[in-house]
Amino acid sequence: MEKFKDIKYTRPDLQAMKAETLHYVSLFKKAKTFEEADKNLLAWQDVMTEAMTMMSIANIRNTINMADEFYDAEKKYFDANLPKLMPVMKKSSGALLKSKFRPELEAKYGSHMFKSAEVEQKLMKISIIPQMIEENKLASEYSKAAAACSVEFMGEKCNFYGLLRHMQSLDRNERKEAFLAWAKLYEDVSGKLDEIYGKLVKVRVKLAKKLGFKSYTDYAYLQRGRYDYKKENVAEFREAVRKYITPLCDKMFKDQATRLGLDSLNWYDESLVFSDGNAMPEGTPEELVEAAKKMYSAMSPETKEFFDFMTEYELYDFVTRENKHLGGYCTALPSLKAPFIFSNFNGTAADVDVLTHEAGHAFEAYYASRRLPLFDQVFSTSEINEIHSMTMEYFAYPYMEGFFGAKADKYRYAHFTESIKTIPYLVSVDEFQHMVYANPDSTPADWRRYWKEIEQKYMPWRHYDGNEFLEGGGFWMQKQHIFLYPFYYVDYAMAQLCALQLYKTKTEGGDAWGKYIGLCSMGGKYGYFETLEKAGLKMPLNDDVVKEMADFAEKEAEVLKEKL
Repeated sequence: MEKFKDIKYTRPDLQAMKAETLHYVSLFKKAKTFEEADKNLLAWQDVMTEAMTMMSIANIRNTINMADEFYDAEKKYFDANLPKLMPVMKKSSGALLKSKFRPELEAKYGSHMFKSAEVEQKLMKISIIPQMIEENKLASEYSKAAAACSVEFMGEKCNFYGLLRHMQSLDRNERKEAFLAWAKLYEDVSGKLDEIYGKLVKVRVKLAKKLGFKSYTDYAYLQRGRYDYKKENVAEFREAVRKYITPLCDKMFKDQATRLGLDSLNWYDESLVFSDGNAMPEGTPEELVEAAKKMYSAMSPETKEFFDFMTEYELYDFVTRENKHLGGYCTALPSLKAPFIFSNFNGTAADVDVLTHEAGHAFEAYYASRRLPLFDQVFSTSEINEIHSMTMEYFAYPYMEGFFGAKADKYRYAHFTESIKTIPYLVSVDEFQHMVYANPDSTPADWRRYWKEIEQKYMPWRHYDGNEFLEGGGFWMQKQHIFLYPFYYVDYAMAQLCALQLYKTKTEGGDAWGKYIGLCSMGGKYGYFETLEKAGLKMPLNDDVVKEMADFAEKEAEVLKEKL
């Protein structure tokens, strides 16, 4: 294998891929033995993964530089043509469901794959291809609009992430000025983002109605693989967060205000945890990667093998640059069994968060892809995938001196409390989306009103120092998941409560690593509830589990605070 930057990209011939896939599907259907059927199933999966690898390379290189005309054109090509693969995908999953060797296949690959195939049959209709293409086009339009935003601040050109770094300054005036510049960037582009989001809502609703769903929400739950629970269960979960976690966060923020010598916090104060400054990582991006390599070498033989692989082939891009896509993600090059980590370092502790969070995703992908025969099973649904990443953040605590030196305890306390304080925001984003799609004819003014009401419900401490745009509910549009990944965000909250369970096991001297490795090895072979059960984790949608983890978080925060 070559380093990522040296891998040659060739646009996959989608017509040839379709023909070759259908060839193996035909052989699969004609198979006279289970072994013959299984051989052809793996063959058609290989055809798909080869094409997916090239698509992934194009997507990564597009997000690294969204002004690159070549990869921008490749992105547009896939946006327009991938939905047209639906017929061949439907024939493939249909053949799987009708196979006379289904019992043997289920015994080898698990029943969840067949449940997903049944759902695919319901969600795949040629009539929705125009909406799928339009949704892809609008999502790309959003990404480019957000990536293009930048402003001169204190002598440097900053995007949204660069400004967030200044909101951790000890100088409150600097924090406020950075906040005002950040808010103005969003306000200036808000008309464009409102327009894009309005079109996204309408095209998604139209797609769902074409498939016979009463609402886009009902479609999205199935499309996201939520087979074990419904929106009513998620609403109960949000209420449990409001009852047990919001009061704890309110207490944490009041404690933070006292520590900073402030009567109350404005949003631009929330990121500054200590009056003498937050713990900042020591070193260049290259030095942080080297520190991560030492950490994963010490953590376990499995993580050493994984991160050595990542560094040998340079399967990451961390440095923030102009025209780079916002945020961070982990993806994979399927045929190479190689994960890839993308992020935007900004000189804060968030850079280390990326080296643990996204590396948690990448570790699972690396580990599971070497143990599961079908790449489709490597990743689970996001409620499980985020457990991999969030737990890795906690497992990294003993090694933080390598990044922060004598300030490691400050990092651990800040990180732990932040992981709890984020939960009410996560469910706020979820409730916002439920309201929008329950009222698909709502307007930008309605969206701002929804957000303001939700914010006051789950985050009563939130203040924007009189900024008219944000006080009026404009903060909703800063979350790219709302535009790109509908209904994803609550999965982080659900996963956080599972990660806390594993962290609690670790603090009590239990075999947390063994349970974690077991979870990673399952990939997406099983459904949500079954995966949790096999991993020995309690289902987070349960009111009692939310309360139990809130109580643990309150006690653990005090333990970490005593070490400061």
